[in-house]
Amino acid sequence: MKATRVFQITALAMVLVAAVQAGYWLYDQRSSAIEKVRDVRTLYTQQVIAAQALLDSGTSPGQVRTMMPGIAINGNRASLSPEADQMLMSEERRRINQYAWEGGFFLLALAVCNGVIFRALRAEARVRQEQDNFLALVSHQFKTPLASLQLSLETMAMRPLSAEQSRTLIDRMLSDLARMEAMVTQILESNRLERGRIDLKVEPIELGGAVGRVVSHMDERAAKEKITIAADIARGMYVMADPLALDVVVRNLLENAIAAVTPVGGGSISLTARRVNGEVELSVRDTGVGFRPADGARLFEKFTRLHPGGGSSYFGTGLGLYIVRRLMQLAGGRVSAHSEGVGQGAQFVLAWPVAPAGPT
Repeated sequence: MKATRVFQITALAMVLVAAVQAGYWLYDQRSSAIEKVRDVRTLYTQQVIAAQALLDSGTSPGQVRTMMPGIAINGNRASLSPEADQMLMSEERRRINQYAWEGGFFLLALAVCNGVIFRALRAEARVRQEQDNFLALVSHQFKTPLASLQLSLETMAMRPLSAEQSRTLIDRMLSDLARMEAMVTQILESNRLERGRIDLKVEPIELGGAVGRVVSHMDERAAKEKITIAADIARGMYVMADPLALDVVVRNLLENAIAAVTPVGGGSISLTARRVNGEVELSVRDTGVGFRPADGARLFEKFTRLHPGGGSSYFGTGLGLYIVRRLMQLAGGRVSAHSEGVGQGAQFVLAWPVAPAGPT
């Protein structure tokens, strides 16, 4: 177990012990306050008995009042004065309220500490689980193309191949290498973004042209999966963004959409844009597997991958949408995800500030 986790668990245990001690102290002080008032009442009771004895022996009421100011004389009967009785009740309430406020505040502070430490432990456990899942997934996804590369190379080494067969194997190997390179790139980019080691050069960009270039590179891949991509973006719509970052976020969203539509046997992806309140919103809508509405925010967390029951049968690295969110944040934009539920498709919305004018 890591030292930080040991420290957190130890701190949590100590705070819990302190909370128990504070609760016991509060109970003990309340009992003590009641006991003290009860003792004072016992003394007053003894005074009442003594005063009554003096009255019975012939001592005048005035002398008795002078000797015992807390005793009331009514006729020839002695009793505790209302003022003294009220004073005792007020003192009991004052002490109990004082200890209740002091103890309550201390218990509240301890409860807040407990909550903070418990949330930290849960967050660390969740991150550790996500990292373990991520490492297992990446290992598996690297193993698949490596096995394919090995098989292709062994095939080429075992016997002479025709030009067409060689070309097929070479294309397969290049595809496997591209897949591994994409995964490595995502891992490195996510690390750079998390540490803030990236410089974005924000400038006016014509959104329709930038999106069109990305779509043209994805069309062939989408067609193989029986997916159509349609982009309907008016010309002359400029946004303030970094060209490379815009290319990355649009590409990642399209790859995510293709991965979501592929399991249902094909479908469509549509891209539209509009100006809203000083921003340009780019909507990427697909007819894929969708996700639970409550999972919309989780999609952009690092290492998060929805399982099939949650609306996705695609196991990616869990970094693509995280990269999208970080790049949009660094560029002064935003991104959001919406879905009506599993099987209902999904919509991702990117928003950049409107460029004051086109490039000069």
